[in-house]
Amino acid sequence: MNLNNLEKVLEKEPKYRQKQANSAVFVNLIEDWQEATFFNLQLREELNKECPLLISAETLVSKTKDSTKTRISLRDGLQVESVLMLHQDGRNTVCVSCQVGCPLGCQFCATGKMGFKRNLDYLEIIEQVIFFARYLKKENKRISNVVFMGMGEPFLNYPNVMEAIKIINDQDRLNIGARHISISTAGITEGIRKLAKENLQINLALSLHAPNDVLRKKIMPITSQYPLKRIFEAMDYYIDKTGRRVMFEYLMLAGVNDSDKEAEELVALFQNRKLCFINLIAFNQTGDFRPSDPAKIKRFKNILARGGLSVTERFRFGQDIKAACGQLAAGN
Repeated sequence: MNLNNLEKVLEKEPKYRQKQANSAVFVNLIEDWQEATFFNLQLREELNKECPLLISAETLVSKTKDSTKTRISLRDGLQVESVLMLHQDGRNTVCVSCQVGCPLGCQFCATGKMGFKRNLDYLEIIEQVIFFARYLKKENKRISNVVFMGMGEPFLNYPNVMEAIKIINDQDRLNIGARHISISTAGITEGIRKLAKENLQINLALSLHAPNDVLRKKIMPITSQYPLKRIFEAMDYYIDKTGRRVMFEYLMLAGVNDSDKEAEELVALFQNRKLCFINLIAFNQTGDFRPSDPAKIKRFKNILARGGLSVTERFRFGQDIKAACGQLAAGN
């Protein structure tokens, strides 16, 4: 798929043609310009040549049918993965990637082990959303939520992520409400502060995974540049500026960060902090780490709750197709 030349192809056409084209691609979700019969044949053929709508992708569906992973081949031959999750309450969430690989090198993440290839442009991000919008349309369903929690660090590709969000949110295009769009960051404080000024009601999540810098640095090298004090100062700024809740993601790693001691440290870290909640995530096997036992997670969760923290536990999707948190690696 390539929409980069769309405006150029239509520049000599009446202005309303651009709106028609946007509606065809983003609302009607056509897969071939020949379906846009309001354009003459010559224009449709030129659009198919200059702005092809075919998305080259491989798809895997989990045994439970509640998650689907796609691996999309990009124009330069690189690949990127994204995931559709079907929730029991009827929500259909697409987890999109913003980079091919990731430069942060988190020890527990398969994407990090790929290394960093390049940023995606905003249309390559949108391509992932359109793929699953088409996929769901065949079942008379639509995307309800989009989360930037796939491959890459969103705030290291800030301009393209923001441009993609505008299209996702645009009522005349994908029309997904801002409150149904979420960004997860490993703690790029400049991005957190910039987002606070965007006047967007999207959701923010932080990949925390440890209650102190010493432990966090062992599993997330980014901590050397962005220690927790600096991150929480940025989060305080964000919360004060926006009045929006922030989710702190905490991956449960057996024998690493799941002891009573770490739970109590979290309680202390979040004392007197408003508009924060912790989302515990059962680790999905990648590399040398092991997931915490369910009983251990329950005990950890109870300590947080008794300490007055708001805490939830994430439902697991797509482990059997390597589509769960931290498992996306584009075939690596």
